[in-house]
Amino acid sequence: MSAALVVSDLHLCPTRPAVAQLFTDFLAGPAAAADAVYILGDLFEYWAGDDDLDAPFNAAIAAALKRLAERGTKLYFIRGNRDFLIGPDFARASGVILLEEPHRTDIAGTPTLLLHGDTLCTDDLAYQRFREKVRGRSWRDDFLAQPLSERRAQIEVLRKTSEAEKQIKSAGIMDVNDAAVADLLRANGYPRLIHGHTHRLARHEHVVDGHRCERWVLGDWYEDGSYLACDEQGCRTLVWPPAA
Repeated sequence: MSAALVVSDLHLCPTRPAVAQLFTDFLAGPAAAADAVYILGDLFEYWAGDDDLDAPFNAAIAAALKRLAERGTKLYFIRGNRDFLIGPDFARASGVILLEEPHRTDIAGTPTLLLHGDTLCTDDLAYQRFREKVRGRSWRDDFLAQPLSERRAQIEVLRKTSEAEKQIKSAGIMDVNDAAVADLLRANGYPRLIHGHTHRLARHEHVVDGHRCERWVLGDWYEDGSYLACDEQGCRTLVWPPAA
């Protein structure tokens, strides 16, 4: 039975070695038995540019992914809001295939749309303006032209600012907008939708123009791991490591 596994929002970083080990165990375990693994962004807590591959932690994660790819599992990657600067050098080092979002594919016979999910949070106007700016070529080129140490320092400031802003934003603003979800489903032929970003692990049903669509939201890996397993029988959320 063909199977695809989907994860997102691992936020890997050197200060959380236990989670990094959990992920490498996942790659050597369930992922090794899958036909394909999709990573829907925020694999890393931050990514300052592909020249940061020289950092031992980043190189180790890339090597773990490469080992899985060399065993025959297809690895697909959609950039998130924390690691949108991942580029072709990381792809070569890790063996992942970079996808643009939204990405429509067929998983075990079911049309499926994959994306990180932040574009659906349209009520957060300040974030959407920031996202549009940093995803532009001019901002990216200017940022990557700076020394790596300066880029890391700027990212740390942005991270702290983001965390502070989250404390004063309402939960609703930081969640997806139902109309944005409906528009996306309508524009892509009413597929199954899988995304991360909000960390609100759940399965939702949407009825759009008379079409019943399921939306799966992936969980984060801050404390425990989880992933979505999809095959001919449908999708199901599994925890990692499995409960004893």
